[in-house]
Amino acid sequence: MIHIEQAIIVEGKYDKIHLSQIVDAVIIVTNGFGVYKDKDIQALIKHYARTTGIVIMTDSDSAGSMIRGRVKSIAGEGAKVYNAYIPEVYGKEKRKVCPSKEGKLGVEGIEPRLISEALQRCGISADSRKDRERITMQQFILDGFSGGKNSAERRRKLCEALGVPRVSSKALLEIVNSVMSADEYGELVEKLYKP
Repeated sequence: MIHIEQAIIVEGKYDKIHLSQIVDAVIIVTNGFGVYKDKDIQALIKHYARTTGIVIMTDSDSAGSMIRGRVKSIAGEGAKVYNAYIPEVYGKEKRKVCPSKEGKLGVEGIEPRLISEALQRCGISADSRKDRERITMQQFILDGFSGGKNSAERRRKLCEALGVPRVSSKALLEIVNSVMSADEYGELVEKLYKP
């Protein structure tokens, strides 16, 4: 597994599923052209572009190129943006009945070796914090960020403290694990919620 500090931007949920078996990183899904209107996804992209940086990994077709351009413009001037280009491979993904309009495989259909090579070529390095202890969903539930009657309000307060938009508990857990250690998380929770 490749540990990456930057957030990786992909087009769809199947891209994210495939990529999460290869890399340990925050993976943000644009929902295709949904990124043009979704303010929450835009806010996440801006946040990571200013902090850890982002890696854009879209499909090698014309739609992927348009989405890549939109993500770059959302990230803004001076953002830390890396472009990982997958090769043009013709074929169809196993789950699909027919190939895509242009007949090329998307990120979800590219073999892991080629994904790794694309990431190496874009100039990012492995996360130096890869061996740190991660916060689990169980800890998140115990701390009241999921499954409780005040969980939404507690998440809102934590999102505010981190400077990120309001997101689901699962997305917030990914963000927390990408920006802080378990000790830093514990200190922040104590500061926010202990009398």
